[in-house]
Amino acid sequence: MLAEERSVVSGCRYLAVDFDQAPDDGLATPHQSAWQPNTTVIAFSRGPVEALPEQTRALLPLVDFVADTNTRDELLNSALNNLQANPMASTALIQLLRKNRQLPVEAGLMLESLTYSTLQHGAEFTRWLNGRTAPNPDSSAPPHPVITHRDGDDLAITLNRGDKHNAFSATMRDALCEALALAEADHSIQRVLLQGAGPSFCAGGDLDEFGLARDAALSHLTRTTRSPARLIDRISRRTTARLHGACIGAGIEMTAFAGHVLATPQAYFALPEVGFGLVPGAGGTVSIPRRIGPHRAALLGLSGQRIDAALALEWGLVDEISDPAELS
Repeated sequence: MLAEERSVVSGCRYLAVDFDQAPDDGLATPHQSAWQPNTTVIAFSRGPVEALPEQTRALLPLVDFVADTNTRDELLNSALNNLQANPMASTALIQLLRKNRQLPVEAGLMLESLTYSTLQHGAEFTRWLNGRTAPNPDSSAPPHPVITHRDGDDLAITLNRGDKHNAFSATMRDALCEALALAEADHSIQRVLLQGAGPSFCAGGDLDEFGLARDAALSHLTRTTRSPARLIDRISRRTTARLHGACIGAGIEMTAFAGHVLATPQAYFALPEVGFGLVPGAGGTVSIPRRIGPHRAALLGLSGQRIDAALALEWGLVDEISDPAELS
C-alpha cells in the first residue's frame, strides 16, 4: 500500500511530484482528496505555480509545499537537508499542518502540544541535546520578565529580558499569560500592545531550559494550560504586536495570532524547531498557516531559515513594516 511504502518509517524521507508532467486524470478525482502518504510531498515546477494548467493546480491541496521559480534556494535546500537529518520531526510537522487545515484553533493547539511532547522524548531531540553546548541557567533573571503599563484604555505588555533577546523562559511565559488573561477579562481595555525591550522582540525559547521537562504528560498539560498563543487569539481584534530584531520560534508563533502585526525593516523571522528534532510548540502550526498558508508554513518550518521583513510582508506573516522611530 502507498501509505506504507511511501512512509518515513520505511525510509522514504519525501515524495517528489513533477508538476511539469501532465497529471494522471484519476489523481484529482474526489475519492483521492484524502490521499496523502505518511511522508512529505513536494511538488517541483520549473515555472511559477500561477502559470500551471488548472488541472495541475487542482492538485495543490494534495502536496505539502511547492518548489517553483519563486522559491528561494536557501529555503528549499535547508528544507531538503532537514528532511534527511530529522525525518521524524519533519514528518510530524507536515502531519500537523495537514490536520490543522480543518481544525479550529483550540483543537489545533492541543494537537500541536501532544506532538511536541512526544518528540521531546524522541531520538532526534535527544541527539540534539547530547550535541549542544552545556546549558548555562540564568541566575540573574529580572524580577519582572514581563512589564505591563496601562494608559486609559490601552495596555502595553513588554517582554523584559532584553539582555537575553527576550528568550522565552517558563517564568516569562507564565507572566505573559497573567498579563494576557487580565486583558481578556477586562473589557475596558480596548487596545493591547505586545512589544519587547532590548535589541529583539523575542529570540525564541530559552535554550538553557530545553530538555529540562522529562515528564511528557506534565509538559503537555502545562503547555495547554499556560498558552499565550491561545490568549492572544481570544483578544486578537484588540491586539497589535510590534516586532523588531529577532522574532524566532515563539517570537512569531504566538504573535501571528495578533490582529495586526507591525515589524521594523530589520526584523527577521524563523522557525528552527525541526532542526532540534521538534516542531513549533508555541502555536506556530496553527497561527502561521492561517496567515501565509500551509505550503509556505511547511517551507518555513522545514527549512529553519530566516526570512526578512520584506518577504514576511509579501507572504502576509506581518501586516506592515514601519520605521523604528515610528514604533517608539
